[in-house]
Amino acid sequence: MPVALIIGASRGIGHELAMQYKVAGWRVIATARKEEDLAALQSAACEALPLDVTNLNDCAGLGWRLDDEKIDVAILNAGVFGPRTEGLTAPDQQQFDTVMHTNLLSAMRILPIVLPLVENASGKLAVISSSMASIGERSNPAGWLYRASKTALNSVLKDVSLSTSKAICVAMDPGWVKTDMGGDAAEITVDVSVAGIRQTLAALKPADNGKYLQYTGAEHGW
Repeated sequence: MPVALIIGASRGIGHELAMQYKVAGWRVIATARKEEDLAALQSAACEALPLDVTNLNDCAGLGWRLDDEKIDVAILNAGVFGPRTEGLTAPDQQQFDTVMHTNLLSAMRILPIVLPLVENASGKLAVISSSMASIGERSNPAGWLYRASKTALNSVLKDVSLSTSKAICVAMDPGWVKTDMGGDAAEITVDVSVAGIRQTLAALKPADNGKYLQYTGAEHGW
């Protein structure tokens, strides 16, 4: 039975990823912070692990919790948007720390732990990025703290991809999705986004290692 690891599965894209992989017959290991979210994952027959990605001890403990698993697909989904700015409004220190610790520092702590487990299965590893991470395709400065964090996350993913010949690692833009973060005006529903992500990951070849992809499988401009 193939194994999927979803980091950040309490709601939205992460939760839907866990549900779709489970329905498809996969063994699903999924993380969340809150007790009620962990209980919901367990009730759906997922293996639920408590994890606060901003907590150093939680991240460090992930390795022994997973204990040399063979992970066919690992997806790092945990993230926050932060202040919804339209122009060049400087974030305060707390806003900056929250966004950068959640979206970037956590990845730099978790990916070195998860990568060997994906390599064990010659599997696929994805970080959930955003179209807002693209520099070349950028047309406005809205949400510039979030943009900066996701652009930096793409850089981290690229470095991870250069560190392995046994796994295929990609940055994944899920599209503009109707979630708490994306809002009701978004273009696609979460089930459509996640189905596309799963299909794209399943089709990855070694030559795709290090790419920045849309949920449709199309390549994104950095």
